[in-house]
Amino acid sequence: MPLQVLVIDDESQVREFVSQVLEDEGWRVTQADSAERAFEMLLEREWAAVFCDIVLGGVDGFSVLRRFKEELPQTKVILMTGHGSAAGALDATAFGAYDYLLKPFGLEQLRSVASAVSECLITRPRRVQSNKRLTSIYDSPVHLIGRSAVFIDVMKQVGRVAATNLPVLLTGESGTGKELIASALHQRGERSEKRFVAVNCGAIPSELIESELFGHVRGSFTGADRDRRGLWEEADGGTVFLDEITETTLTFQVKLLRALQEGEIRRVGANANQKVDVRVVAASNRDVEAEVKAGRFRQDLFYRLNAVSIVLPPLRERPEDIMPLAKSFADKLYALSPTVAFSPEALSLLKGYSWPGNIRELENAVIRAAAMCYGTIRPQDLPERIRNYQAEMVRATHEGIDTADFDVQENLRSLAEVEARYVKQVLEHTRGNKQGAARILAVDIKTLKRMIKRHKINEEEIALRPSRAA
Repeated sequence: MPLQVLVIDDESQVREFVSQVLEDEGWRVTQADSAERAFEMLLEREWAAVFCDIVLGGVDGFSVLRRFKEELPQTKVILMTGHGSAAGALDATAFGAYDYLLKPFGLEQLRSVASAVSECLITRPRRVQSNKRLTSIYDSPVHLIGRSAVFIDVMKQVGRVAATNLPVLLTGESGTGKELIASALHQRGERSEKRFVAVNCGAIPSELIESELFGHVRGSFTGADRDRRGLWEEADGGTVFLDEITETTLTFQVKLLRALQEGEIRRVGANANQKVDVRVVAASNRDVEAEVKAGRFRQDLFYRLNAVSIVLPPLRERPEDIMPLAKSFADKLYALSPTVAFSPEALSLLKGYSWPGNIRELENAVIRAAAMCYGTIRPQDLPERIRNYQAEMVRATHEGIDTADFDVQENLRSLAEVEARYVKQVLEHTRGNKQGAARILAVDIKTLKRMIKRHKINEEEIALRPSRAA
């Protein structure tokens, strides 16, 4: 029998277009020009799918999504919008939408979604969110702003996996927002009422990380004068985010694997295990599979953490998101600069820069500029490295210098190489001055020292080299 589909949109042209395409694909289509009319027809038929616009006159598409998922959980709801965003894609899929389409969408895209729905009619119903949770789209963090296709696809993945209890491995360059994505997974999941505990594994000395995570009993080591709960127990029922997971030792990885497999931990110095229920989201800016092959990361732990893998795109791969993010960061200083704007020259510099530090670097650069400017951000308000970047690229091209020294987009073998090369360049620029280098890299001095140690950078040799700016 033909599949029954309901198309809801208050724009007749869109409604007719979607209906015609679906009819050509063999669906039996019914139209509605409002959410209220759709609710009247909700139980009239066994709807296989609903294509619904988000912005309707009156009741919106998220309310339609909630109502259909409550009463017809097998129905696939596809939300359509001309005002899409990464946060919208995240919430739509987290709240049970099958897909999230940005208008204007093409014929082939619509056919592809219809075909995919046809192939998976029998699926496990998704969890239905409450009315309160459905309003969270309007309170999304600034860093989740974006309309680029690559970032919206990532947010769809995050939304779909949020309702599960699967471990998630987030990878991507430094500054791409891995902790924010981990927090979004937690907030849109079943564990949202419990704690979200973020742990920077690279910032904890290797001899202390087991005690920090799993706790210890009194007398287990020098200075352990009382029993102490670890962060794992603090997050019981919630989520633990293990950032820089590849910085842990193989010895600790064995104990972490057991905690994941058995759902229980043992405090340092204790004789008995105890059950602790947490969801684990791990992250790394390294190629974890390469770390496994090199023998620095356990293969069994990698497979346990990698139930779902999400790769966060660097900012240079989503250039259309640079200006919305920049304007949002500038707005954070509204008390200082109520009418912050960007001059055309400043916009050109921001769009033309490669952003090796990604969103974190953009945020620091814009907030600094907004604080320093007088209403309009101009080139002179931006950091020197951004002002000089395009000129350096032109000079390098004319002089036959490998522009990979300045632009991390081309011919680099790994994320680790990107970071190492950039840190070396900045240290050369500051002639080994770590305080100055940390300011340019937009990291604290401890993080810079870890980078130097991780990449085995020879500080004495760099201090003797002439500055690149010389």
